[in-house]
Amino acid sequence: MNVLVVDVGGNHIKVLASGQKESRKFDSGPALVPEDMVFGVQKIASDWRYEVVSIGYPGPVLHNRPVAEPHNLGRGWLGFNFASAFGHRVKLINDAAMQALGSYKGGKMLFLGLGTGLGSTMIVDGIIEPMELGHLPYKSHTYEYYVGQRGLDRWGKHKWRRHVADVVARLIAALEPEDVVLGGGNVTQLETLPPGCRAGDNANAFIGGFRLWENDPKARASSVSTTPSKHLHDTKGAPIWKQ
Repeated sequence: MNVLVVDVGGNHIKVLASGQKESRKFDSGPALVPEDMVFGVQKIASDWRYEVVSIGYPGPVLHNRPVAEPHNLGRGWLGFNFASAFGHRVKLINDAAMQALGSYKGGKMLFLGLGTGLGSTMIVDGIIEPMELGHLPYKSHTYEYYVGQRGLDRWGKHKWRRHVADVVARLIAALEPEDVVLGGGNVTQLETLPPGCRAGDNANAFIGGFRLWENDPKARASSVSTTPSKHLHDTKGAPIWKQ
């Protein structure tokens, strides 16, 4: 089964299909509405073959639908019929959760995405639990206020890095993960990673998008290798990704 993965971000929409080696992208921004996103994706992926679509959405998702409008894009995402617009089956997942799934190696993993905001996801024994930790209170505001892009712009790199180290340490102490992945575009702004963390890669969002279809009954082996570790399968050898 050929999958088209769409990573929806505040600055760019990035896409990759099964069997392709290079992703493609176009600009997004605060005026982008879902109709324009679909049109743009179909335009730049017009020569790619795909049967299903995975979408990483920058906001909370429940039962394959957005439950809040995105902070950094236009309006109209709530209630939008993505499957009808694309003309294919669609799986919609929080964007941090999709990157987390692509980074997952097993056990209990905490993913924190340092980007426009603070994305967060837990995966425990293959079960995905998207979270909204960035909006929890921290100091005089929220975690996201201090470690998101605006925090980096506001505080500068040196102070921002101290905030990141403190926030990561607090969340590790509270959630007790076995593995911690720091992803998002701003992970490259860290001189050293906090103790117990490993760096993610934005490209892992595409791996996560492909993995979403591994347990689909109609799925076939893709030409893109996304095989997870053996302990991510049940006794019958089927992937156990669950949301």
